[in-house]
Amino acid sequence: MRLSVLAATALLLLASACSKPAKEQAGAPGQTAIRFATDWRAEAEQGGFYEALANGEYAKRGLKVTIVPGGPGVNVPQLVASGAVEMGIGSNSFIVMNLAAEHVPVKAVAAFMQKDPQVLIAHPDAGVRSLADMKGHPILLSDASVTAFWVWLKSKYGFTDDQVRKYTFNNAPFLADKRIVQQGYVTSEPYTLEKEGHLKPAVFLLADQGYPGYGGMVLASDKLIAANPAAVKAFVEAGAAGWQAYLHGDPAPGDALILKSNPEMTEDVLAQARDKLRNYGIIESGDAKSEGLGAMTDARWSQFFKMASDKGVYPKDTDYKAAYALGFTAPTVR
Repeated sequence: MRLSVLAATALLLLASACSKPAKEQAGAPGQTAIRFATDWRAEAEQGGFYEALANGEYAKRGLKVTIVPGGPGVNVPQLVASGAVEMGIGSNSFIVMNLAAEHVPVKAVAAFMQKDPQVLIAHPDAGVRSLADMKGHPILLSDASVTAFWVWLKSKYGFTDDQVRKYTFNNAPFLADKRIVQQGYVTSEPYTLEKEGHLKPAVFLLADQGYPGYGGMVLASDKLIAANPAAVKAFVEAGAAGWQAYLHGDPAPGDALILKSNPEMTEDVLAQARDKLRNYGIIESGDAKSEGLGAMTDARWSQFFKMASDKGVYPKDTDYKAAYALGFTAPTVR
């Protein structure tokens, strides 16, 4: 993903974020105002942030947080870099590494998804029992995916570009052709396919097959990190508390905010997504077990950069450590 989204997108999101009265936007005296842009419309994959807002976790740490919902075509890194918002979500590690490669002054400060939730989905009776079995099958991919995890799939499994078909976030082409494989999130498309197509698809989580990327990262501008590291740390700590409550406490407060923000969302979709976040260890696996929710490590980023640079995605001399900043997470207290 390149940072070439139309400036109009940033302006529209900025107008939305600033639509509240100035006094409310600024927050109470002594509070730091943070506009936080998400990478999609409100959903369970952002549940910890909404839970933190609903439970007052941000406020008790001196923050006045406004969540700015995303959607198709929204470029969160550009919004952060331009100052349209203070912080935002980085969906995957390629997006974050691109920032370092292009010298954009934005960094990941936490990774609340230790596993990227990206999956490939096949028909249950298509003879696909592993990712390797997908070689030769048509695969529905978005443009962003072709320059991201597809690089890893081609290298590891010998997939070829002539397998790629355009994915428009519509399940109809998949349901119409049993040979087709489709991308998705483990928390989303498999469930909607079950509902729409009355079938239980074969689902393959890339992270469980060795894909090393993080997901659900919190982005902050270099300017904010330098000027107010305490606010960045407070935001990450509040997010960790929100995710802990959303997964293991009462998720109703967070869900209520999600449903209010996104009227197309339903309670059953939220419930099944939350179960999958737990069952697949999307949030609570890896380094998060010992170093706290949102944890990142040099070793994990080094592994990802080696994979991507070995495939020619980034020059070998890229300063990949410019993509992230450590030290903002803490062991989770249960």
